[in-house]
Amino acid sequence: MTRSIYTNEYKKVLKKLQETRNTCGFTQVEVSKKLKKPQSYISKIERGERRIDITELSILAKIYKKSLDYFVK
Repeated sequence: MTRSIYTNEYKKVLKKLQETRNTCGFTQVEVSKKLKKPQSYISKIERGERRIDITELSILAKIYKKSLDYFVK
Protein backbone atom coordinates (compact mmCIF):
# COMPACT_ATOMS: atom_id res chain seq x y z
CA MET A 1 0.00 0.00 0.00
CA THR A 2 1.33 3.43 -0.98
CA ARG A 3 1.21 6.21 1.60
CA SER A 4 0.23 9.65 0.44
CA ILE A 5 2.69 12.47 0.94
CA TYR A 6 -0.22 14.90 1.26
CA THR A 7 -1.82 15.98 4.51
CA ASN A 8 -5.50 15.45 5.17
CA GLU A 9 -5.96 19.23 4.90
CA TYR A 10 -4.43 19.26 1.43
CA LYS A 11 -6.62 16.34 0.37
CA LYS A 12 -9.66 18.33 1.52
CA VAL A 13 -8.61 21.24 -0.71
CA LEU A 14 -8.33 18.89 -3.69
CA LYS A 15 -11.74 17.39 -2.98
CA LYS A 16 -13.26 20.84 -2.65
CA LEU A 17 -11.70 21.89 -5.96
CA GLN A 18 -13.30 18.96 -7.75
CA GLU A 19 -16.67 19.42 -6.02
CA THR A 20 -16.67 23.14 -6.81
CA ARG A 21 -15.82 22.54 -10.46
CA ASN A 22 -18.73 20.11 -10.70
CA THR A 23 -21.11 22.42 -8.82
CA CYS A 24 -20.19 25.26 -11.18
CA GLY A 25 -21.04 22.98 -14.08
CA PHE A 26 -17.57 22.97 -15.61
CA THR A 27 -15.87 19.99 -17.17
CA GLN A 28 -12.14 19.51 -16.81
CA VAL A 29 -11.83 20.38 -20.49
CA GLU A 30 -13.63 23.71 -20.02
CA VAL A 31 -11.44 24.69 -17.07
CA SER A 32 -8.28 23.62 -18.85
CA LYS A 33 -9.20 25.81 -21.83
CA LYS A 34 -9.66 28.81 -19.53
CA LEU A 35 -6.19 28.13 -18.15
CA LYS A 36 -4.69 27.36 -21.56
CA LYS A 37 -3.47 24.02 -20.21
CA PRO A 38 -4.19 20.44 -21.24
CA GLN A 39 -7.13 18.63 -19.63
CA SER A 40 -4.65 16.29 -17.94
CA TYR A 41 -3.37 19.30 -15.94
CA ILE A 42 -6.72 19.61 -14.13
CA SER A 43 -7.11 15.85 -13.82
CA LYS A 44 -3.70 15.46 -12.21
CA ILE A 45 -4.36 18.27 -9.74
CA GLU A 46 -7.71 16.78 -8.71
CA ARG A 47 -6.22 13.29 -8.29
CA GLY A 48 -3.26 14.60 -6.29
CA GLU A 49 -0.72 13.61 -8.93
CA ARG A 50 0.32 17.21 -9.44
CA ARG A 51 0.78 19.56 -6.51
CA ILE A 52 -1.02 22.88 -6.82
CA ASP A 53 0.60 26.07 -5.59
CA ILE A 54 -1.12 29.12 -4.15
CA THR A 55 -0.96 31.04 -7.43
CA GLU A 56 -2.70 28.23 -9.31
CA LEU A 57 -5.28 27.88 -6.54
CA SER A 58 -5.96 31.62 -6.76
CA ILE A 59 -6.56 31.40 -10.51
CA LEU A 60 -8.93 28.44 -10.09
CA ALA A 61 -10.77 30.30 -7.31
CA LYS A 62 -11.37 33.21 -9.72
CA ILE A 63 -12.67 30.84 -12.40
CA TYR A 64 -15.05 29.28 -9.87
CA LYS A 65 -15.94 32.72 -8.43
CA LYS A 66 -14.83 31.73 -4.94
CA SER A 67 -12.37 33.21 -2.46
CA LEU A 68 -9.17 31.45 -1.48
CA ASP A 69 -10.64 31.11 2.01
CA TYR A 70 -13.42 28.97 0.57
CA PHE A 71 -10.87 26.30 -0.32
CA VAL A 72 -8.59 26.48 2.70
CA LYS A 73 -10.99 26.91 5.60
